[in-house]
This record gives sequence, structure tokens and C-alpha cells, in this order.
Amino acid sequence: MVLSALVHPHGIYKGAWRHPDAEADRVNDVEYYKKVAQLCERGLLDLFFIADTPAARTDNLDIWTRSPLFQNVMEPVTLLAALAGATSRIGLGATVSTSFFEPYNIARQFASLDHITGGRAAWNVVTSANDYAARNFGLDRLPPHGERYAKARECLELVKSYWDTWDQDAFVFDKEKAIYFDPKKFHTVDHKGAYFTVHGGLNIARPPQGHPVIIQAGASESGKELAAQTAEIVFGTGAEPEAAKAFYSDLKGRMPKFGRDESQLFILSGLSTVIGRTREEAKEKFEYLQSLVPVEVKVMALSNDLEVNLLDLPLDEPVPVDRIPASSNLHQAYFNQIADMIRGQKLTLREMANKYTRGSKAMCATANEVADFMESWIEQRCCDGFMLSPAVVPGSLKEFIDEVVPVLQERGIYKTAYKGKTLRENLGLYPVANKNSL
Repeated sequence: MVLSALVHPHGIYKGAWRHPDAEADRVNDVEYYKKVAQLCERGLLDLFFIADTPAARTDNLDIWTRSPLFQNVMEPVTLLAALAGATSRIGLGATVSTSFFEPYNIARQFASLDHITGGRAAWNVVTSANDYAARNFGLDRLPPHGERYAKARECLELVKSYWDTWDQDAFVFDKEKAIYFDPKKFHTVDHKGAYFTVHGGLNIARPPQGHPVIIQAGASESGKELAAQTAEIVFGTGAEPEAAKAFYSDLKGRMPKFGRDESQLFILSGLSTVIGRTREEAKEKFEYLQSLVPVEVKVMALSNDLEVNLLDLPLDEPVPVDRIPASSNLHQAYFNQIADMIRGQKLTLREMANKYTRGSKAMCATANEVADFMESWIEQRCCDGFMLSPAVVPGSLKEFIDEVVPVLQERGIYKTAYKGKTLRENLGLYPVANKNSL
């Protein structure tokens, strides 16, 4: 199975920064992240991944101060470049938005990161899903969902074209003949489309992997189509097996029409674990984590993903069905999850706020029980691996690596060494040919 860690500075839980073990004041300390990345590499994880949004929250700051999501984070590609020298095998991936960053800049950033890491870079292609980001770039709100995905598709193809500017062996460095590169192995990027018009090329050699690994997370129709055509890692949806299997089957089933082998796409289900020597101990640890999150923070999280304010509603009554908007323009998977909870489960707002986990599976269990769950989901074709979202960083991550990984290895379902030097080699992905050389 493929394992990746989604590393938030303190952990996935909204109150993780308040945990006694959290190093809350080290969020801008690169040595802290080096320690976490090295921990992931010790556990033989395939990918160290940083999510991002190019924005700070600008309203409800009295609530955001209790759960400071993206309010004090480093630019992820810069940070990953700093982590390259502290690691040698683990993939390093980051989110960069196609809605706000030019294809040339994205191509150059990730080509540089791939060279710096020796072929371990991965780009998470997103369209962004909050209006805080839109307002940082001169818009009142995000463009419609379909338009953002159309732009993302064009941007991604342009980024790949830039990565194919040079053949792999274009730079010959022949001092005697005074030939630095072979001009025949340079390919101009000439494009005029709906969103971008460019003429030029990338001023750095082709990345060691050819193309850095492509990650996506879209669960909408547009997102699944783009992923089936272009993605190599997808963050799966569904906290229950039936939903996860349906997503897995749907996405993999779309690949043949794009001429792709399903082995070349890894679907990783979200998994957050709180591990104890007994299940009771794990639940106690989980309840303590929950106690660190003020209820208004949880309600605001629901409000953001449902795209409507719920903060005015009574906590101990069900959410009225008429509060559900007609449609979503941000995260459609999370929107649908909350809407289904309101319509079908008849929970109070407080119960919903405590239960909502943004599509990930949250487990309070022993290490063996976590391994049982992971093995079962792989066998049922719910996923090809897991995007681990540690409850508290680095504590929960260390627990998983020290206690769960050895169990998976003993069962023969997880590797005991990295297979290669690049992320593509470690994942078993095909080499990427330069389209200009075919």
C-alpha cells in the first residue's frame, strides 16, 4: 500500500496546537519540519505532503484565533526545497493553485524542486476552494466551479509542455566545441487558449522525473474526469467502505477512455488515528483532543464547507433542511457530506459539529485494529493506500510509525525499504516520455 502524510503544522485536529505535546511556537522553524519529514522517512512513507491556500482568514478572527487554519504557514514549495537536504528518499509534495498562479511559474517551481530533491517532487493540482484566496488576487469570489476546472485543465497541459521544453539529454556541456546545449533538443511552447496565451520555454533542464508526480483531490464530475485523465495520486473520498468503493470504482473506471492503465493511479483514503494500548485508552485520548476545540470552531468549519452561516442556530436542535444551499461552488464532496447528515441523520448542530471529519476516517483504536482496518480497505478495493492526517504532530505520527507500520510489515503488506531514488520509482509509475520526441 502507498502511505502519505498530510502534515499540518500541529496536526489535523482543530485544537491540536493546544495539546501539551504540540510545539506551537515552531511553525516557522524549518528545523521543526525537518524533524517531521525525517520521521516520515524513517517510517518509509512515500510522500510528505503540505496542503496550502494562498490566503489568510479576514473575518471571524475571534473564532479563527482559537483554531488558526493557514493563519501562520510558510509557502510550501520553498519549505519543501529546504527539506530536500534533510531527506533522501521520501517524496515531497505541495499544493499550488491553478486559479491564481501562472503555468510558467508553476512549471519552474516544481522543475526546480525536482532537481533539488533528485526526482522526488509532486504537485497537487487544485483550483482553490475559498473566497479568501480569490480576494487576495483581485476577485470578489471564486469563478464558477466548472470554469475553474476548465482553466485547471489548460494550465496543467501548459505546465507539462513547459516540462517538455528540453529533451532529457539536451544539455551536452561540450567545452571543446563550445556547445552548451543541443538546439535541436529545445522545443518552444507556443499556445493560445481560452485562459492562457504564451510563447516561450522553460529555462531549466527537464526535471529528473520527466514530470513531477501529479496529485489531485477533486470529487466532482469535473474533478474526477481531470483526475482520470491526468492524476497519479488522488485523495479519495468516503469515510465508510461503500462510499469509498464507489468512488474508487468510478474513478478507475474512467481511465481506459484516456488510454491509461489503472495501476498508474493511486487512490489514497484519508485516515486520522488516535492510538492507545486499548480502545478505551484511545477514546480517552480522542475525547481530550475534542475538548481542546471550542464548539464555535467546529460549527464554523461546518458553515465554511456547507457555504452558509450556521453560527446563529441553536446548538441542541437539528439544522433546518432549508439552510442547505441549492449548490456548492467550493468543496462539493464536503458539501454533500454535510447535506446528507442534515437530511438523513437528524443530528443536532452540536452532534454534527462533533461528528464531522471532512470525508476522512477517524479511528480510536489499538495499533492492531488500525492495521486490520487498513488491510481490509485495501482488500475491498476501497483504496490503494492512505493519506495519513495525524491528529497531533509529531506525536500521533510517531505513534503510527512506531506501532502500526511494524504490524503492516509483519503481515507482508507494507514495504521494508524504498525501491528507488525517485518518487516515480518508489510508486512504480511509468517514466514520462517527452511528447516532442515521440
